[in-house]
Amino acid sequence: IVGAAACRELMLRRPRARVLLIEKEAGPAHHQTGHNSGVVHAGVYYEPGSLKARFCRAGLEATSAFCRRNGLPFERTGTLLVATEPAELPRLHDLYERCRQNGLDPEPVNQAEIAELEPRITGLQGFLVRETAITDYPTVCRALLKEAQARGAGVRFREHVVGIMESADHVELKTRHSTIRTDRVLVCGGLSADRLARMQGLDIRFRIVPYRGEYFRLHARLNGLIRHLVYPVPDPELPFLGVHLTRMCDGTITVGPNAVQGWKREGYGRFNFSIRDSANMLSFPGFWKASSRNLRAGAREYRDSLWKRGYLARVRRYCPEIMPDDLLPYPAGIRAQAVLSDGTMVHDFLLETTPRSLHVCNAPSPAATSAIPIANHICDRLLERDA
Repeated sequence: IVGAAACRELMLRRPRARVLLIEKEAGPAHHQTGHNSGVVHAGVYYEPGSLKARFCRAGLEATSAFCRRNGLPFERTGTLLVATEPAELPRLHDLYERCRQNGLDPEPVNQAEIAELEPRITGLQGFLVRETAITDYPTVCRALLKEAQARGAGVRFREHVVGIMESADHVELKTRHSTIRTDRVLVCGGLSADRLARMQGLDIRFRIVPYRGEYFRLHARLNGLIRHLVYPVPDPELPFLGVHLTRMCDGTITVGPNAVQGWKREGYGRFNFSIRDSANMLSFPGFWKASSRNLRAGAREYRDSLWKRGYLARVRRYCPEIMPDDLLPYPAGIRAQAVLSDGTMVHDFLLETTPRSLHVCNAPSPAATSAIPIANHICDRLLERDA
């Protein structure tokens, strides 16, 4: 979706330019864009002043406007964030203050008010963020591409890049089917971001480490379970948001995700393993350093991945009526997490540039929410030498 938004933005800025978007899959949104919760985030969790926080607030409004203009699914559901035990209250307060610093107007709620807002949810305290919304990101991605094509952009699917060579006056891309010569290149590689950067010869200090997020869908009889999105207070040991309840645009409700180590970058099935992907990860010192820092939390995630009742216990803390038989299969997602050689997980956007290329090396959540302002930013960077 970041690449699609950037393609559209380039055509808006350079109507006479020849812009070509190439994608190795048979269509758009086959990976992270098509395997997420569909939430249009408001900026609850992000460090004030960070690119993530700035892009999220701008992205919420830009996504809303784009969906309205194109008749796409978009609903302001609001997010109810709840603490279920006293130990979570300080973290809840910190998140409340972070919301305020990020320009939101969260509404504190007590136990009785939680029950009034969501009769089937329990919690000690919480707060409501009314700005959060839901959409269908694959549909948004297709609409972005359609607009770019209407303005003259070319789009080719099934073009798998196998070589990138930059010279003083052009960049040459080799795919499995063709050779493309161009003035400059913007790379939005997602799960292959590090491989594409190294393919071009960039001296990078990170690798993409995949984390698998497993979801369930609630039984149809529970489709009216919640009015808002319901989130727990995040575990401070993990850089993820915790197992939450999300209303989808089709009326269903999903539960998830957890966060387990992935052993295949594009492994969406139940059992997935790639020798190449695993060897690449295991040979990177940053993987071992990051894993050792999160060993206890990672073991817990694996346990609950294998044991449905452990997974269920997380959501039953704030929605006790959900039973094991209510959790039905739903597609997993893979998070492309950039990890530095010292084991630091990169939580903000990471860009690498050369005279004729820009690589989006890390586009963490809320990248789908923020695709349009991210596109503005990276197009500024890509075209800055023309200014």
